[in-house]
Amino acid sequence: MKNESIWGHILPSDLLTYFTIEEVKEVDAEDGTKDIEIHLEEKNTLPSGYAKDEYESKGFFNPKRIQDFPIRGRAVYLIVKRRRWRHKQTKEEIRSDYNFIAAGAKLTEELSDFLKGTGRDPRRYD
Repeated sequence: MKNESIWGHILPSDLLTYFTIEEVKEVDAEDGTKDIEIHLEEKNTLPSGYAKDEYESKGFFNPKRIQDFPIRGRAVYLIVKRRRWRHKQTKEEIRSDYNFIAAGAKLTEELSDFLKGTGRDPRRYD
């Protein structure tokens, strides 16, 4: 996608190292406003520590919707498609582990930390 360099300043740090932006679109929110959805697809790069000749990419897991910082007062959601990697012999599946998603949350880690710092409970948000 054009202008990915500017998105690198807006999105969580290092996100574009592992993902490509497939689409950015406005969607109708339940309250009648417009939200921004940024669709990201994991690059076809095997996680470190695994042998390239032993694993193969076998499609994607279901996309995950993660809330990030708002832009110009509009909610921003990252729609993240992560690759499904499978061992060619054992059929064991693995996935990459990224630290930009807060553990057990539907928020980016940066947004979760920000909300904790303001005294707002991030568990109240989608």
